[in-house]
Order: sequence, then structure tokens, then C-alpha cells
Amino acid sequence: MKTWTSPLPPVNCDQKSGATKVEICPASTESRKIEEKKTHSACSPLRPGSFGRFNLADTLMKVSDLRSILQYVPRFREKIFVVALDGEIAASGNLSNLLLDLAVLRSLSIRIIIVHGCGAQLVQLGKERGVTISNSDGTGITDEATLKLGIEASHEVLQELMQGLSSVDLRAAYANVIVAHPAGILDGVDTLCTGKVERVETTTLQCFLNEGIIPVILPLGFDGEGRTFRVNSDSVALEVAEAMRALKIIYLSTEGTLWVGESIVRQLSVAETEDVLRRKRAVLDPSIVSKLEHASRACRRGIARVHLLDGTENEALLSEIFSHEGIGTMVYSNEYQQMRRALKKDLKGIMALIKESIANAELVKRSRADMLAALDDYWLLEIDRHLAGCVAIHFYPEHEAAELACLYVAKSHEGQGFGRKLMAFAEQLAAKKGAKCLYALSTQAYNFFQQKGGFSEVSPDELPPERRRKWEASGRNSKVMRKATVLSTKPPAPPQSLPQP
Repeated sequence: MKTWTSPLPPVNCDQKSGATKVEICPASTESRKIEEKKTHSACSPLRPGSFGRFNLADTLMKVSDLRSILQYVPRFREKIFVVALDGEIAASGNLSNLLLDLAVLRSLSIRIIIVHGCGAQLVQLGKERGVTISNSDGTGITDEATLKLGIEASHEVLQELMQGLSSVDLRAAYANVIVAHPAGILDGVDTLCTGKVERVETTTLQCFLNEGIIPVILPLGFDGEGRTFRVNSDSVALEVAEAMRALKIIYLSTEGTLWVGESIVRQLSVAETEDVLRRKRAVLDPSIVSKLEHASRACRRGIARVHLLDGTENEALLSEIFSHEGIGTMVYSNEYQQMRRALKKDLKGIMALIKESIANAELVKRSRADMLAALDDYWLLEIDRHLAGCVAIHFYPEHEAAELACLYVAKSHEGQGFGRKLMAFAEQLAAKKGAKCLYALSTQAYNFFQQKGGFSEVSPDELPPERRRKWEASGRNSKVMRKATVLSTKPPAPPQSLPQP
């Protein structure tokens, strides 16, 4: 086994972890210069028309991106992210870019723990040596020959990561912090050298993090008698994240994200994730199934967010972490997405949200005083504590009716089903408060209400008298639509839910 030595002062680890083997890769300033040069040429192609000229649009875009990133920095500072890379990603051409992204995260004082797989390398070694691999992902039967190659494959990936981390000026260390025991006999079959994580030696990991060192964890575990077991890297990432109270787990694989048809599912609650697995397990790639299963468990054990990303896509990591909408699939605990009643402090944000739609005559003009007078009627959709949409429900109790108004979704969240979510929420709230029918008035979005919401056009004379007078006074000649409310026994379908089989 290759050992990396470091000119840095020795790490003062707790003596209780004296059995821990430590391998440290030193940072290299020279390699960083080379990497910066490489990254500039490989990842920053010249845009048409920009050669030799100052591109103001690009510059403004980058400033805007920086501002959006800065809002996350206080929330993420000194928090732990567990980054889990499949073996295919470690062997991909995008590995150097991913490690550079990790350097960006470290520069923002985010603590990183890397867990890697070795399935691709194990299969390749088996072909080269003429050995039949009993299982490649650490979940099935691991015979002695497969374990031997698995150990070799794991250290092959470790070496790649250590060299890559050095090239972006990051210190990293390997320590055998996974205590495992045999997975045992499952469904009547002895899994032999396959292991299950018993505990994580957190003292060693915390020691490395406190010294600014990135721990790198192999898909191997060891028991008290020194026996080695092959463990699944997705499971290791979950156990490490729980033990270290990480804020996020980020799974990077070639399968990457969850797709429905040609669309990526951007976010899923725990309940939605479990529903996907129950209905679609047979048609999903095994890698995605594994990551969705572990993501669901992680959220139930207190991990706030789990991200599934395509690790072969350049800049995927930063784009997912530092944007509201992201580019991968995120599984979240329930606080991520919520509907709540608007407060007085929200008025400025609501008016900014609907400003463009009012200018385009899509929504009726509302003054701050108008909105304040009816503030209790306004509801907000928040995504990760950011305003993503709004809707108002005005009630006419003497007519057992309600009106859906001011329905709007932010441009950054269009096409993800949030408009339907807001509409369904309004219907359920109206039904709970005794409204027998729900009205919607629109000059431009009436097709949406009819096709997606089940509304039907009616005469303005059908409106409650008070609302009819306002309709005439506005001069907008809006189409009037109505639907009967039906109180559902279950919550409205979430955005981007998978179709029923």
C-alpha cells in the first residue's frame, strides 16, 4: 500500500484511536497553478463573439451568481457535507473538476468527508484477472476472491483521489473508521465477506476535520479481530453522515438523477420517495434505487437534505448546492417545502414576485394597501425558505363560495407543477371552510384553469354580487370560471409526482 507523507506538523489525534491507520496527502501549490491553467482551458471555452472583447452580460451574470451564493455561506459555514462518489465517477474525466469544486466548498469553510465506491474498478480487475466477481456493489455475496480484488480496487480509487486532492491544494487522509460485522445469512444465503456498518469512529473523523483535513473513507470495514469486510458505499455514506450529524449527503453517480420521461424530478419529500420506490422499483436502475432508499433513511434519521447528481456533468455539484432550483434530484425532510400564510413582512417580496405579471396585465393591479387589507387571504409557497409562489383565497361565506386569485409561480420554478399545487391547495382550503364552489377570473390564463384545474367558464352573472360589481368596475373583461369544490381525504398530489402505473 502506498503511504503519503506530509511535511506538515503531525495531527494530534485522540490516543483511543491509536489503531487507526492514517495516510495524509499534502497540498501542492505548484500543482494548483497547473490545475488552474488546465481548468481554464478545459472548462471555460470562449463564447462566440467574446474573443478579445469585454463581455458585460457574462460579467453581470457572474456577479449575480456570486450574490446568490453568498446567501448560503452563513448557513453552510462549518457544516459537514458527506460526498459519496461511485467508482465510475472516480474513473471519469470529470473527477478533476469535482475535486476543484470541493476546493471551492472548503474555501467557504464547509467541512467535507469523502466516501467512495469501487464497483467499476472491481469489475474491471475481475476481467483482467479472469476472476468471476460474486458481487460488485457490496450488497450481495462477497467471496474471498472478490474481497481480495475489492481491497485492491478500493486502494486504486484511494490513490486517484489522494493525487487529485493534492493537485487542488487540499489535504486529505485515509483512516479505517468503519467498524463492521458480517452481514450474515440473508434469505437463507450466507453473504460471506459482505459486511454491515456497526459503528463509525467519529473521534478520528472529527480530529481530521478540526485540522482542515478531508477524510476519505473506503467501502471496507473491519471488525475487532482484524477481519476485512466489503461494505456498500451508499450505506457507509449514510452511517457516516448520521454519526457526524452532517447537513447533507451528496451522491455522485453516472445514473445521477431521477427521471420521469424526459424530465428530471427536482425534489421529493421522504413520503414521495418511498412511494416512488414502492411503485417504480422494478423499472428504476439499481443504482438509483439504492440511493433513493438511503436518501429516505437519511432524512428520517435527521439529515436535512440528500442530493442525487450526475457526477459526469461539469459544475453539477456547485450548481446543485448554490441554487434554489438545483439541477439534480433532492430528497428532503418536511421543512424544505411548505405552504404558509403571508405575513406583513412578506408584502415587499410578494409585490416584487408579481410585479412583471401585473405589468403584462396577467394579474390585476394590487396596491400595498389593498394587499394589507386582505393579508389573511394570501398564502405563500416556500422552497428552502425562499418565496416560490403565492395564491390568495377570498371568501364569500354568505354565498358558500370562494375565489382563487393572485396565483403566481416564480420564473425559476416554472414547469415543475407548483401552479397545480397552489391551485389544489386553494380548492382544499375553500372546501374545508365550507365553500361549495371556487371561482377564478383571468384574462390570459383561463386555459390553464380549465385544462389543469377542471374549471368551466360561466357567466359573470354567476359571481356573488359584491364580486360582480368589482368585475364591472375593473374593465378587464376577465373570463369567469367556476368549479365545485371536493374535499379530499388525502393531501394534494405533490409537484412532479410520478404517474400512476
